[in-house]
Amino acid sequence: MSVEDGGVRGLGRPRQARWILMLLLSTAMYGAHAPLLALCHVDGRVPFRPSSAVLLTELTKLLLCAFSFLVGWQVWPQGAPPWRQAAPFALSALLYGANNNLVIYLQRYMDPSTYQVLSNLKIGSTALLYCLCLQHRLSPRQGLALLLLMAAGACYAAGGLWDPRNTLPGLHPAAAASPMPLHITPLGLLLLILYCLISGLSSVYTELLMKRQQLPLALQNLFLYTFGVLLNLGLHAGAGPGPGFLEGFSGWAALVVLSQALNGLLMSAVMKHGSSITRLFVVSCSLVVNAVLSAALLRLQLTATFFLATLLIGLAVHLYYGSR
Repeated sequence: MSVEDGGVRGLGRPRQARWILMLLLSTAMYGAHAPLLALCHVDGRVPFRPSSAVLLTELTKLLLCAFSFLVGWQVWPQGAPPWRQAAPFALSALLYGANNNLVIYLQRYMDPSTYQVLSNLKIGSTALLYCLCLQHRLSPRQGLALLLLMAAGACYAAGGLWDPRNTLPGLHPAAAASPMPLHITPLGLLLLILYCLISGLSSVYTELLMKRQQLPLALQNLFLYTFGVLLNLGLHAGAGPGPGFLEGFSGWAALVVLSQALNGLLMSAVMKHGSSITRLFVVSCSLVVNAVLSAALLRLQLTATFFLATLLIGLAVHLYYGSR
C-alpha cells in the first residue's frame, strides 16, 4: 500500500516513523494556529497587518530552504538549474498567497471557533478537485471516511467547547481574553466558500506539479517560496496605509509565523510523497488539538460532542487508512 493510497506499509520502519512524526507535528501546528492567532488579538482585533504576517511566513520558509542548501542538508542538483520548471510554481504561490491572506482576514467576519469548524468545507472541495484533476477514484469506503470527517466538524460546531463563564457551547479560546460569541457575517460566509475552493485548488495543483516534476523537493520549495515572497511583498507594498511592518507584533505573533512556516515545509513533503487527501486528514485531526489547547491554556471545558467528533475522526482514519 502506498502513502498516497492511504498507508505507510511499504516504508521501512525508520521512514515510517519519520512520516508519522511529520504528520503529528503538522496536525499540532494546524490545531494551534487559530488559538495562537486569537491570543494576538487586542480589543478583539488583530493588531498587526495581515500582509506582514504572511510575508514574514513566506520569507521564513524561503530562508529555511536556502539554509538547508548552505549547510549541506540538501544537495543542489548537478548541472544548470532547470529554471523553466520554476514558472508553474508562480500559480501555486498565487493560490497559497490568496489562501493565507484569507485565513487572517476571515477572523474579522467570524469568531475563530466558527472559522475552525466551517473551514472543514475544504474537505469536499479538495476531494472533488482531487478526483477530477488527478483522475483518482475514491472507493465507497474512502468516500464514507471523508463524509465522517465532515460530520465530525458538524459535531464540533454543535458545542465541542464550553465556556463556564458565558455558558455558551462552542466558544473559542479567544473568549478568555475578551468574550466573543459565535457569529459569522454574510461577507464572511462568501469569503469562507472562496477560501475552501482556493484551498482545494492550491493543494491539488501543487501535488500534481510536485509529482510530475523530477526535481528534489527542496529545490521545488525554493522555487515556490521565491515566488511567494515576491507576490506577498507586492501585496504588502500595495496594501495602502496601515500599521508599520512589525507594528503590533508580539511573541504570540512570532510563534504564529514560525509555526506556519514550519508547517508549510511539512505540507510540501506531504504533497510530494503523500496526497491532498492526507492533508485533509491532518487538518481535520487538528480540531482535536485545537480543542485540547483551548481547554488546557484557556480554561474552556470539553463537552460530549467534542468526544463524539473525536470518535468520528478516528473512525474516518480507520476507514480510509485501515486494512481493506
